[in-house]
Amino acid sequence: MSDVNLAKELRQNVENLKHEVAKIIVGQDDIVHKIILSILSNGHTLLIGVPGLAKTLMVHTVAQALGLDFKRIQFTPDLMPSDILGTEILDENRQFKFIKGPVFSNIILADEINRTPPKTQAALLEAMQEKSVSIANRHFDLDKPFFVLATQNPIEQEGTYPLPEAQLDRFMFALNLDYPSFTEEVEVVKSTTINRNAQVNTVVSKQQILNYQDLLSRVPVADNVIEYAVKLVGKTRPKSEEAPQIVKSFLDWGAGPRASQNLILGAKANALVNGKFSPDIEDVKNVATEILRHRILLNYKGDAEGISVEDIIGKLL
Repeated sequence: MSDVNLAKELRQNVENLKHEVAKIIVGQDDIVHKIILSILSNGHTLLIGVPGLAKTLMVHTVAQALGLDFKRIQFTPDLMPSDILGTEILDENRQFKFIKGPVFSNIILADEINRTPPKTQAALLEAMQEKSVSIANRHFDLDKPFFVLATQNPIEQEGTYPLPEAQLDRFMFALNLDYPSFTEEVEVVKSTTINRNAQVNTVVSKQQILNYQDLLSRVPVADNVIEYAVKLVGKTRPKSEEAPQIVKSFLDWGAGPRASQNLILGAKANALVNGKFSPDIEDVKNVATEILRHRILLNYKGDAEGISVEDIIGKLL
C-alpha cells in the first residue's frame, strides 16, 4: 500500500476508533484525541485528574478498540519492582524459571503512579525508554506496540512520592482531565444507571498500528516548522538569551531536547489524523501545552504569585 493510501486508511480508522470509544466514554474528546496521537507517535501519556473521571475505563476501552493486550497495575507504597517486571522462581526440576510481570503487555495503565517509592517507579524507566527489561542478567524485549498510560491524583498529596524529572520527561503528553459539563454528566448518569450493553468492536489491528507508527517516521516536515518547535522549547529555558522576561522571572528550568522531538512527532500525528500529509505550525501549537507542561518547573516567585505553567506556555505561543 502506498503512503498516501496508508495515510487515508489511518484517518478513517482513527475516526472509527473515536466512534467506538464514544460508545462508552461520554465527552473527553480532546483527551481521547491526544491519547491516540501518543499511540501513533509511539509515546507514553500521563493523565492527571481527580478520582471518578473514568480514566481506567477510558484506557481499557481504547485498548479494546485497538485489539491490544491491556494490564492495570495499582501503584501502592509496598509495590516492588518484581511486581511490575516479573520474578524468577525455582520450579519442580530445581531450575530457575522466569514468570513475566504485567509490564509484558501492549498497554499498561499505571494507576496512581506517584504512590509508590522511587525504586519501583524506576522499574518502569527502562521499559518506557528502551521497550525492554533486564532482570537477573537476562534481557527481554517487550511486545510492540508498547504504551504506558499513568494516572496521578492531584488532590491526595499524603503518601505520595513526586515523579523524578527523568521519568516525567519519558511521558510524551501530560493531560489534565476535568469534570464533565452538566450535559455530559447527565448523559453519564443516564447511560450508567440502566442496563446498557454497549459492545466495543476492534477497529485497528496490532500490525496496522505498527504500520502507522512507521508511516509517521516518513512524514516530511518543513524546516520552518522544526525551527519553530526548537525555538519554542528554547524559550522555556530561563538561561537562554531567547527567553522572554516571564520565563526568566518565574521558571527554575525549562524543557529539554526530548520536548522538541515530541513536538514534531505530535504535530506529524495531528496532521495525519486531520488529513494533511505534512504538519504546519498550527499542528505544533495544537500539542504544545500537553507536551511542555510537565517539563518546565515554576520557581518560588511563580508559585507565590499564582502563575501557572499553562499561563507561561500560552504567552510563549
